[in-house]
Amino acid sequence: MTAGRHYAAPTHIEVRGARVHNLKNIDIDIPLGCLVGIAGVSGSGKSSLALGTLYAEGSRRYLDALSTYTRRRISQTARATVDEVRHVPAALALRQRPGIPGVHSTFGTSTELLNYLRLLFSRLGSHQCPHCGAHVPPSMDVALMVPTRCPVCGGEFMGPGAEDLAFNSGGACPTCGGTGIVRTVDEATLVPDESKSINEGAVLPWGSLMWDLMKQVCAAMGVRCDVPFAELTPEERDIVFHGPAEKKHILYRAKNGEFAELDFTYYNAVYTVENALAKAKDEKGLARVARFLREDVCPDCGGTRLSARARGPMVDGMNLGEASHMTLDELAAWVPTVPDLMPEEMCPMAATIVAEMAEPVCRLQQLGLGYLALDRASSTLSTGERQRVQLARAVRNRTCGVLYVLDEPSIGLHPSNVEGLLGVVDDLLADGNSVVLVDHDVRVLRHADHLVEIGPGSGAAGGQVIAQGTVAEVEATPATRIGPFLSGACRVRTRERSAADAVFAEGALELATGAIHTVKPLEVRIPRGRLTAVTGVSGSGKTTLVLESLIPALAATVAGDPLPAHVLSVAAAGIRRVNLIDATPIGANVRSTVATYSGVLDDLRRAFAKLPVARERGLKPGAFSYNTGSLRCPTCDGTGQVSLDVQFLPDVDIPCPDCGGTRYGRDASAIKLAGDLSLPEILGYTVDQAREALAGSGMRSALAKLRTLSDLGLGYLTLGEATPALSGGEAQRLKLASELTRSQDDALFVFDEPTIGLHPLDVEVLLGVLQRLIDHGATVVVIEHDLDMIANADYVIDLGPGGGEAGGRVVATGTPEEAAACPESITGRYIAEELA
Repeated sequence: MTAGRHYAAPTHIEVRGARVHNLKNIDIDIPLGCLVGIAGVSGSGKSSLALGTLYAEGSRRYLDALSTYTRRRISQTARATVDEVRHVPAALALRQRPGIPGVHSTFGTSTELLNYLRLLFSRLGSHQCPHCGAHVPPSMDVALMVPTRCPVCGGEFMGPGAEDLAFNSGGACPTCGGTGIVRTVDEATLVPDESKSINEGAVLPWGSLMWDLMKQVCAAMGVRCDVPFAELTPEERDIVFHGPAEKKHILYRAKNGEFAELDFTYYNAVYTVENALAKAKDEKGLARVARFLREDVCPDCGGTRLSARARGPMVDGMNLGEASHMTLDELAAWVPTVPDLMPEEMCPMAATIVAEMAEPVCRLQQLGLGYLALDRASSTLSTGERQRVQLARAVRNRTCGVLYVLDEPSIGLHPSNVEGLLGVVDDLLADGNSVVLVDHDVRVLRHADHLVEIGPGSGAAGGQVIAQGTVAEVEATPATRIGPFLSGACRVRTRERSAADAVFAEGALELATGAIHTVKPLEVRIPRGRLTAVTGVSGSGKTTLVLESLIPALAATVAGDPLPAHVLSVAAAGIRRVNLIDATPIGANVRSTVATYSGVLDDLRRAFAKLPVARERGLKPGAFSYNTGSLRCPTCDGTGQVSLDVQFLPDVDIPCPDCGGTRYGRDASAIKLAGDLSLPEILGYTVDQAREALAGSGMRSALAKLRTLSDLGLGYLTLGEATPALSGGEAQRLKLASELTRSQDDALFVFDEPTIGLHPLDVEVLLGVLQRLIDHGATVVVIEHDLDMIANADYVIDLGPGGGEAGGRVVATGTPEEAAACPESITGRYIAEELA
C-alpha cells in the first residue's frame, strides 16, 4: 500500500428504497459499531428491516464471495427488495422461535459442548480393552490413530474416536437407539373397564388399532367373549394379553350382513400395540398408540443413551455418561482439572481441548444456564432456555467487524437474565462488531445507543420510520408509540383485578405432585375464573408444573385415564376442556392462511356457491377452494407462488405469473359478490377492509369471525396471508379466535409466554382478550416473565428461588403485591419495581 494513504471507515449502513414486505420504500442510515434497537408494534415491519433487509443483504454478499460449488450446497437468503444497501458487514442472525428439538437432542448436543466432551474422552480417556475388560492408561494412541496394546492381556485394539462415542451414531445404545428411554406396553391401559365383555369392546386396542374381527379370533382361541372381562380365568386373560400368533378359521359377518369364511392370525392385545408402534411413521401414528405405552428409563444404558463400548473410556473415574450428567457449572469446575491428570506428553493436547471448551461454557454461564445438565433432553427446555442456547451458539466465536442481527433475544427471559443478555451484547460490541436488535422489552431498548421505531401501525398501516435517534430523542418525538413506555410515563394497566379476599370465591383447582426433574414435591391451588401468572427464573420448574403436570393430569382426568406417574392428585370439578395456547406456528406451508384457519373462507365459499352464476355453472362450495377446487390457479396449484431453480443461487419464490398471487384462475374473478367483489379480491383484503366491504352482504357468520379477529388486534392481517409466516404473538391470538364467543365455564386456558413478540400496546390488547375469556367463565393460567402481564394478574404462583437444583419449589403465592413482598422471591424484586 502506498505510504501515507489513509481511508475513512464507513460509519453507517446506508439503506435506500427498502420495500421488503410492508416497508414503504424507506431510506435509513444504521450506525455501525454500536447497539441499534428496532422497536414498533407487532407487524409494523421491524423484522422486515432487520432480518429481511440488513441480514439478508449482509449474509448474501458474504456467501456470494464463495465458490459456485460451495454455494450450491448452502441454504441461502434471497436478494432483498431494496434499491441499495451500502457498507453492510457480513451478517449473522439469531432468529425468533428456536426450532422444536428432536428426540436425540440434548442440552449438550444443542450447545455442541458434548462434541468437546466426546473428544476429551476419546483422546484423553483410559480405554477399556475389548479382550479382557481391563482399562489401559491414557496414551497418544487414539490421536496418532495407532492400535493400543493392553498391558494386562497383551491384545491390541483401536481406541474409539469421538464419533464412536456419539449416541446419535456409532455410540448409540442398541436397546433404546440412543434415546435413553424404552417404550413398553402398559397392560393396565389395554382393558381399563373390566365390567365390559370382549364383545362389548373391553380390549381397547382391538377397537382402535386392529380389525374388529379380532374378537372372533379370540373366541376361536378358547376365550369367553360374552362375559365381563373380570370373570375370565387367569388362562383366558393370558391368552388375551400374551396368546400365541396362531391362525384360526372363523366365520366373519361383514357390515352389509353377508358372511365370509376367513383364516386369520391371532394378534394378542400386547402385540397389537407393539405392531402398531412399529408401523407408526409420524407423530399422528405415534399419538394413536401413545395411550397404551409407558416410557421407562432404558434398562441397558440407564438413560445415558450410550452403548457399553461408548461408556468404556474413563477420565478421573467417570465415564462419558456420568460426565454428561454434570451440570454446566459442575463441568466448568471439573474440566480445567483434567490436564493435570494426564501424563506429561499428553498435557499440551489436553490443554488445547480444555481451552476450546472455555469460551462456550463462559457464554452459557453468562446467560444463566449453569444449572442445566448436559444430558437434559432439549424437549424439556423452556423457550427462554432454548433461546439462550441459540444465542450462545451464534456468538461463541470472538469475531470482529461482523453485523449481529438479534430478533427478539429477550423472548422467554426472566428479568434477571436480561442483564446477562446485555452483557453478551456489550462483549460483541467491545470486540468491534455491530449489533442490531429487534425487541419490545423496554429494559433492552433503553440499553441501545441508537433507536429506530417502525410504525405507526401494523401491516399496511406500518412500514415507516416514525422516530429514530438516542433513547432520549425517541422519547421526545411526538409520533413515537414506544417513547412513553421507555420514559415510564405509561404502564400497562388495563384490567380490574380481583380483590385479594375474593380470589378463590369461584373455587380452586388443586394439584399435588411428586418430585420430577429438579422440581421438588409440590402442592398448588389455582383460583377458578381468575387470571393466574406462574412465574420464576428460568429452570425454576414453571414448565414442569404447568405443561408436564397440570395439563396432562387434567387431560387424563377428563378422559378417564390414569394420572401421570409423578402426579399424586388433581381436583378440578367441572373442568372438561383443557386448552394449551402456545406460540408454535400454525400450519406447515403456504396453503394455510388466515382465511382458512379462522373459517372465514368456508363462509365465503358457501356464499359464492349460492350466487346465480355459480349455480348456472354447477359450482359447489368445494369448487371455490384454492387447495382442491376447480377454480384454483392451475399454474401454481393454489399456492399463489412458483419457485424458480437458479442453480447455484438460492431458489427464488415469486408470485405466480398467471394468477398474480391470488391463488385462483381467471374464472374465479368473473363471479362477483356484495357489489362487485370476487373471492380473489376479498382474500387480498385485510381483516378490517373485508369487514367494511362485506358489511351489507348479510354474511353474519363471516362478519362475526372478522369482528373477533379485529377484537384480537389482528385487523391488519391479510385474509390470504400464510399462517406459518405469522409471529408467535399473532399465532397465539389467532388460535383464540373461535373461543371468544362461547361459554367457558368448563374450560382451563393455559398460555405459554403469551407476550412473546408483543409491544406494550399489544400486551394491552392481549389482556383485554384474556379478560373476555374470564368474563365467559374461563380459568386462565399464564406462564410468564413479562412484568406487565404479571402486574395485571389476580394471583401469582412464583417458583424458585433459583434454577435447577436451586429451584423447584413454591416460593411465593398471592396477589402481585404479596409476591413482591416475599424477600426470597427473585421475581418479587422486579414485581416490586414494576408496581412502584
